[in-house]
Amino acid sequence: MFQKFTATSHPDQGPPRLAALREWMAHEGINGFLVPRADRHQGEYVAPCDERLSWLTGFTGSAGFTCVLEHIAGIFIDGRYRVQVRAQVAADFTPVHWPETSLESWLIENTKSGDVIGFDPWLHTEQQITSLQSALREHNVTLRSVANGVDAIWSDRPSPPADKAWAHPPEYAGKSSNEKRKELSQSLQSQGADAAVLTQPDSICWLLNIRGADVPCTPLVQAFAVLHSDGLVALFGDMQKFSDLGTDPQIHQHDWSEFEGYLSRMTGKVIADPSTAPMSVFTALSKGEAKTMRGADPCALPKACKNNVELSGARQAHVSDAQAYVEFLCWCDGQDTKTLTEISIVKKLEQFRREIGNIHDISFETISGSGPNGAIVHYRVTENTDRALDMNSLLLVDSGGQYPSGTTDITRVLPIGVPTDEMKRLFTTVLKGMISVSMLRFPDGIAGAHVDGFARAPLWDLGLDFDHGTGHGVGSFLSVHEGPQRISRISQVPLRPGMIVSNEPGYYREGEFGIRIENILAVQNANPLPGADDRKMLSFETLTLVPIDRRLIMVDLLSPKERDWLNDYHRKIRTTLNGKLSEHAEIWLEDATKPI
Repeated sequence: MFQKFTATSHPDQGPPRLAALREWMAHEGINGFLVPRADRHQGEYVAPCDERLSWLTGFTGSAGFTCVLEHIAGIFIDGRYRVQVRAQVAADFTPVHWPETSLESWLIENTKSGDVIGFDPWLHTEQQITSLQSALREHNVTLRSVANGVDAIWSDRPSPPADKAWAHPPEYAGKSSNEKRKELSQSLQSQGADAAVLTQPDSICWLLNIRGADVPCTPLVQAFAVLHSDGLVALFGDMQKFSDLGTDPQIHQHDWSEFEGYLSRMTGKVIADPSTAPMSVFTALSKGEAKTMRGADPCALPKACKNNVELSGARQAHVSDAQAYVEFLCWCDGQDTKTLTEISIVKKLEQFRREIGNIHDISFETISGSGPNGAIVHYRVTENTDRALDMNSLLLVDSGGQYPSGTTDITRVLPIGVPTDEMKRLFTTVLKGMISVSMLRFPDGIAGAHVDGFARAPLWDLGLDFDHGTGHGVGSFLSVHEGPQRISRISQVPLRPGMIVSNEPGYYREGEFGIRIENILAVQNANPLPGADDRKMLSFETLTLVPIDRRLIMVDLLSPKERDWLNDYHRKIRTTLNGKLSEHAEIWLEDATKPI
């Protein structure tokens, strides 16, 4: 529970492990092998036994993959990790800017006719493999399903997680598992489907109202399941994990080893999601009489649209989180910053969260990036990288908590010493984008791609931008990064009432500083306006209740409407947290939220 500061990145170990993998490739008669970050559930957070990419390369980011060929090993990373990867991997691995450079185009450039690329069919989705096969076919480069090469050479691979799962009660979930299964069964019937294969643990945990401890920071139990149109569920996993949950005649438990055989014996029409289910699922279904219907995970959208109980729980979680965070900010302002380090910041923030008393865990490893480390979007401090805070600069702190009632995620930037006017100008520009999204009213049917530009427009006016999405979905005591909803220029999923998303524009100047301001929003029906027509409009409710540092704001750059929003936001924080803080923090908050 809570963050441990072990250094997991060892660039010097990469070359010998890469050599061993190439020996295995030669034995298998293949010219390349794909090593993704994902596990068989395609999750962002994986158990230690599934940290294959990190073990092989030293790279610890939460997204990316490597393709090992006989003469080159490309490690594919997006804009969040381009600084980090250079510090974590040996020169034997070549960073590839992805998705600007696709795996298909890189392979076409670096392979020859007749080459065979191996892949583990449990670690890649059908969509990934069929797309890659299609692109490579005309170049006579083929893909071959093989055993996992990293597993073959990883002699001290950790054991799979074994902690018990527990029930997530209706007072937090808002609906019983039986209610959810009935609703989804009706949905399957309306689609003419007899069953759906579920491979993502957050879907299964949501459907069955259970939680677990199989991966860090996210209360998931790893499992596969098949939901039938009559409400029956076949659950596959380590049965010891479910022994404390009692029995339900509609839930039939099976060991992992029975999953493929079960799929191959199925009949009727079966939904499987080609974007999330492993290739092996489709292979197993094709061996039997079932007709595979390729479609979205039926749990994804209902899970994303929180019910009133979940929304109430999210508000409660954010109040608890705000109590801890304000106490932390108050503490920070009372310290001699010359004595602080990045890790001391992390430990103190987590201490305040623990002292609130109702937190289960942090929701991801806290990011505490001082000065140039703030420009590393997903920087993770370790004992080896810990450093004193940069004076006259910025400290970026991105953190969150897992509370039984909800999941939080917040980023704030703190001034250390006297930041420059340029830092303040850019901070205010980022703030303008964050406020723009927060104030937005938009018609029903608008997707995250349509919202994304509002956060970027103030930066675009200066010829600047940031290389990550504006926002991700957030679960309900589940994954802090939840789909299908997000605010991103590539997201076509309409935003719906009950969805929770982050709002986190930023700006990063490599080698100098980073800025990101993040609040969590809930999509809601907008209040009607005088003279408006009768079309359905949506808006955002801001759930995060932590002040934004006024010392970094150039007030003259804010419009009157933006100032009003900020003052109203700070007023709401004062009102909500009144009586919930220590005396010292109450005084601090009163000053920190004065109108501008």
